[in-house]
Amino acid sequence: MSTDPVLPPGMSAARFARALAAFEAIVGAPNVCRGGAALAPYFDPFAPVADARAFAPSAALLPAGIDEIRAILRVANAARVPLWTVSTGRNFAYGGAAPRLAGSVVLDLQRLNRILAVDENLAWALVEPGVSYFDLYAYLREHGLKLWVDPPAAGWGSVIGNTLERGFGYTAYGDHAAAQCGMEVVLANGEVVRTGMGALDAGTLALSSWPLYRAGYGPSFDALFTQSNYGIVTKMGLWLMPAPPAYVIGEIQFAHEDDLGVIVDTLRTLQLRGTIVQHAVIEGAIRRAAGIDPRTRWYAGDAPMPEAAIAAMQRDLGIGRWNLHYALYGEPAVIDAQQRIVERAFAPVADSRAMAKRYTGNEEPQGGGDRNMAGIPTMSAFRMLDWRGGEGAHVDFSPLCPADGRDAWRQYSLVKARAAEYGFDYYGGFTAAGRALHHVFAAIFVRTDARQATRAGDLLRALMSDARAAGYGVYRSHLLYMDYAAAQYDFNDGALLRLAQTVKDALDPQGVLAPGKQGVWPAAWRDRRGYT
Repeated sequence: MSTDPVLPPGMSAARFARALAAFEAIVGAPNVCRGGAALAPYFDPFAPVADARAFAPSAALLPAGIDEIRAILRVANAARVPLWTVSTGRNFAYGGAAPRLAGSVVLDLQRLNRILAVDENLAWALVEPGVSYFDLYAYLREHGLKLWVDPPAAGWGSVIGNTLERGFGYTAYGDHAAAQCGMEVVLANGEVVRTGMGALDAGTLALSSWPLYRAGYGPSFDALFTQSNYGIVTKMGLWLMPAPPAYVIGEIQFAHEDDLGVIVDTLRTLQLRGTIVQHAVIEGAIRRAAGIDPRTRWYAGDAPMPEAAIAAMQRDLGIGRWNLHYALYGEPAVIDAQQRIVERAFAPVADSRAMAKRYTGNEEPQGGGDRNMAGIPTMSAFRMLDWRGGEGAHVDFSPLCPADGRDAWRQYSLVKARAAEYGFDYYGGFTAAGRALHHVFAAIFVRTDARQATRAGDLLRALMSDARAAGYGVYRSHLLYMDYAAAQYDFNDGALLRLAQTVKDALDPQGVLAPGKQGVWPAAWRDRRGYT
């Protein structure tokens, strides 16, 4: 893959060279990536297109703090250079650190990596964008704090980056956007804003209340900066989970494909009644197996795995067609009683098998997924890249699904059938959050095979069309289809997108911040919609 830079649209090489010289004067030559190996991390490593240069950056900048960010914005506004902001750029399966608008300069915030404060009594932390889940976990351990982080599947990502994309994890604090409290944001004009209680300019007293109450006084703006291109978030408060005195990590295996509906309906009741308060995971058999061995162990063909091979795989590994993972947190007597309730609820499902283990004190589970439910970041999710052999890659289709068994079965059947048409296995499952399910399907392919990559991209568009026709919408999208996803939210001829564009043009009149992110284009670049 070529990693040569691509100029911003409509900009001459000489004009861009002058802008780069101005950026270099701000951040220093070592913190400007101009091409070759230095720029390679800013291309999409899992691009579902034959030519990854469709989302090629022109350069990358690594500022060290707010003053440098503000200076970069002054240059960008004057020279009309589009910037694409990333926290650490590890949002793989959705585009990585690559920009939506080819030729944008990536603004990489990984050097802003301080954990600014942690309060054990009130269970909060204040962090910068470069802080990963591994970093925060290590900090809590090093300082002996009885607090847990809530890690997503891959712990190397940014806490702020994942939260801003409305990512989720596996403990009682699994809704990351809901556990966020207070932001510091640099707007496109360089102005620095603190939301909520952080708007009090009262020194340490303001800091102590900033991560406690999101609303503050007057209009609330935190949600405005999630999945948006309205500002650069440089600090964020988040609520941490007090370490429980005990916890149970349980698994229930279900033998039959058509058990999905009753699993979802039973789980919804348990969650809405407060028995299971965390994000429980309903994992398909192939998703479970892909974390263990490549598919060639059970099937050597190129076509999607036939039912007989999947059944043999289940028997071989001792897993279910669906595998429910959940956790219970609290006092031992309470969670023991909750565990009995859970087991009784699922007992009527024929051929199901339940298992659970209670942990106390400093005990830790050993398995990757189980460790996530114990607040311990891992990288176990990336084992799935070996599923098809070769240099593995994946792109994700992420529709929201009502927590209703009929909807879950409808979405699953739709995705499985369409994936098979394009030659892909159903690698997927549901993360349950009470009233809604996050349905995540991954199209796994060999990244060096251009035909497979293109077919994965084509499958994404087909799935989005299918879901919209059935009345469902995605909650995240790869760069390739951000415009398409935004256009599907089309009530009143797209009133929501028009509102987003109105806000964008007011806050960023030059259109320098992340043009095209989530389908929101500023006036200056609106003619680029639908094009790469």
